[in-house]
Amino acid sequence: MKTNSKSIYVMMFLLFFGLSTIWAQSYKIVDTGQEKYFNNFNEITQPESGAAFYGQDAQYNGYQPSYTDNGDGTITDNVTGLMWSASPDLNGDGEIKYEDKMGYEEAVETVGNVEIGGYTDWRIPTIKELYSLIMFYGLDPSGYDGTNTDELVPFINTDYFEFGFGDTDADERIIDAQFVTSTLYVGTTMNGAETMFGVNFADGRIKGYPIGAMPGGTEPKQFYVLYVRGGDNYGINDFADNGDGTITDNATGLMWQQNDSETGLNWEEALNWVQQKNNENYLGYNNWRLPNVKELQSIVDYTRAPAVTGTAAIDPVFICSIITDEGDETNYPFYWSGTTHENMMSGNQGAYVCFGEALGFMMDPFGNYQLMDVHGAGAQRSDPKEGDPDDYPVGFGPQGDVIRIYNYVRLVRDDGTQTSIGKNEESTAPDEFKLFQNYPNPFNPSTNIAYQLNTDSSVDLKVYSMLGEEINSLVSQNQSAGSYSVTWSGKDDNGEEVSSGIYIYRLETDNFVESKKMMLIR
Repeated sequence: MKTNSKSIYVMMFLLFFGLSTIWAQSYKIVDTGQEKYFNNFNEITQPESGAAFYGQDAQYNGYQPSYTDNGDGTITDNVTGLMWSASPDLNGDGEIKYEDKMGYEEAVETVGNVEIGGYTDWRIPTIKELYSLIMFYGLDPSGYDGTNTDELVPFINTDYFEFGFGDTDADERIIDAQFVTSTLYVGTTMNGAETMFGVNFADGRIKGYPIGAMPGGTEPKQFYVLYVRGGDNYGINDFADNGDGTITDNATGLMWQQNDSETGLNWEEALNWVQQKNNENYLGYNNWRLPNVKELQSIVDYTRAPAVTGTAAIDPVFICSIITDEGDETNYPFYWSGTTHENMMSGNQGAYVCFGEALGFMMDPFGNYQLMDVHGAGAQRSDPKEGDPDDYPVGFGPQGDVIRIYNYVRLVRDDGTQTSIGKNEESTAPDEFKLFQNYPNPFNPSTNIAYQLNTDSSVDLKVYSMLGEEINSLVSQNQSAGSYSVTWSGKDDNGEEVSSGIYIYRLETDNFVESKKMMLIR
C-alpha cells in the first residue's frame, strides 16, 4: 500500500495528540464584532452589572474574527478553518452587479467547474458556514439618501471580502445582496414554494427564499455566491444532556439551558431576566447570559420544521415552549439574542432567531392579507425592542413579517472553554495563566494560538521545531492581564514557509511556562 507524506504526518499526529484533541471544538463560533452598547433606541455607555441593559452582546468577547488573505483570490478564516472565495465578482471585471448573480440551481450545477487559487474542490456553503462570516458592526446611516451606499457598512468584513449592494441599475433595492447556500428548508414558504436559506449581508438577516420564480415573477431569484472549501465538520453540533437541566454542545463549547423562559419578554426584560437567574444561581451557575445571535443560530436544527416534523427547528434534547401564533395556530417562539440589529433605522431592533415558522402577512391578488410562513423556521430577523405588537396588525416590510416584540429566551454560558470573555470589566480578568490548544489543528496555512494572563507580565510566545530549534518569536513584550490570540502563518522569523511537520509552541511569563504541540500539513 502506498502512503503519502501527509498520511504519515497525520498518523504521527494521532500518536502525539489522540483523536479527542483533533475534534475538540470543531464548531468555533466567530464573534459578531459588535462593540457598541444600546438601550431600546440609541447607543449608550457600557452598562454596569445590575443596571438596565446589562449583559448584551458587546459585553462579551468571543473568538474574534481573524482572516488571512492568501493573495490568490482566497481567504482563510483562521477561527473556523474554512477557506473562502474572496469575491462574488464572477465576471472578473472589478464590479459586483446583477450579472454576477445566479439562481440556486445554476449555482449547484456549476460549482464543480469552479477553480480559484488553484483549488477545484469548492462547494456551496451550508447556512451555518455562510453565517459564520456575518458581522454586526452596525450600519452608519449618515449620508444615506435611499440609493447612495457610500456611508453604509455591510454585515461582512470588507477588509477581506469584496461586497456589492443590490444593483439599482438593474431595478434592485440596495438590500438585494442575498447570498446562496446549500441548505434547503424541509418545509415550504410562500404557500408551497421550495425554499433555500440565504444570508443577506446588506441587511443582516437569514431568510428563506423560493428557489423557483418569485411570487409575481417568471425568473428564479438570483443570488451572489461565495464558495467554500475544507472544514467538513463545521456547523455540526454534538449535544450532551447533562441530566441537570443543561445541555452542552461539545462542538462549540457552549452550555445551554435545556428549557426556555416559558414566557415572552421584551428585550430589556430579557436582559433583566438573565440577571435575575444569575442572582438565583440558576441550575447551579451564576454566569448565564443572553446568547449573541450567531451563538443562538448555532443550535438551529435545519432538518426540522413545524409543518413537516411537528416540532420546532431544534434538537429534541431541548425543551421548546409551544405558543399560539397570530393565526391562532400552534407554533413555536422566536428567541431573543443579546445582539442589537443596528441598521438604517438606528439601534431600536434586536436580532432574533425563529425556532418556529417565520410568519408574515402576504397580500394576495385580491388585496387580502394571508398569514403564512414566509421565511422558514431557522430564519434570523429582528423586532423592535419595546412597544405593542398590536401596532403591527399586518406585520412590517415587503413580506409583512410578524412583529412580536415579546420573544422568548434560552440562556447560555461558557462550559469551561475559550469562547466568550467579558469585555472591559475588572471582574472578568482570567483566574489563571493558561495556554490553549491551537485551532485549527492540523492546519494549513495558518492557525490561532490563544492564551490568558491573570496578572500583568512579560510574555514570550515562541514556535520551535521538534529538535528544539527556534522557528518564530510570535510575542516578546510586556502585556496586561487579559486574553490574547496570535496567528502563526507557518513561517519562520525570516518570512519563509516552513515544511510540514509537528511543531511546539511555548508560552513563558514571569511565573508560568507551558508548551503544546501542533501540526502543519502542506
